[in-house]
Amino acid sequence: MEKAFVAQRVATKLFSTEAAVDQAMVEATELLADLLKARSEVNASLVFADEVQVKMVEAIKALGEARSAMVGAHSELAEAQLRLGIRTKLGYMDKPEMRKRETSTVMRQVG
Repeated sequence: MEKAFVAQRVATKLFSTEAAVDQAMVEATELLADLLKARSEVNASLVFADEVQVKMVEAIKALGEARSAMVGAHSELAEAQLRLGIRTKLGYMDKPEMRKRETSTVMRQVG
């Protein structure tokens, strides 16, 4: 199999793994925020479910470390790509478009 196709397959998995780690971080931080809001909404004391919050912070830290490891792997794979003589070409090794956040701008008349 041609090296460029193998590299593209690996790159595709790399990009999807990086996106999955980022999404897991988003989900975990949103969960922590919801837990903190829920505690307040039910008028529970600060010590209520404190261990849960500690575990969530540990999980977020671990996800951060996983993200850093993925960045390192990405860098190493980029170097390996060059050592194998695979050059980026149109159509090959293109990064997937990052999902653009849908934002709406509301304009209002002022003055």
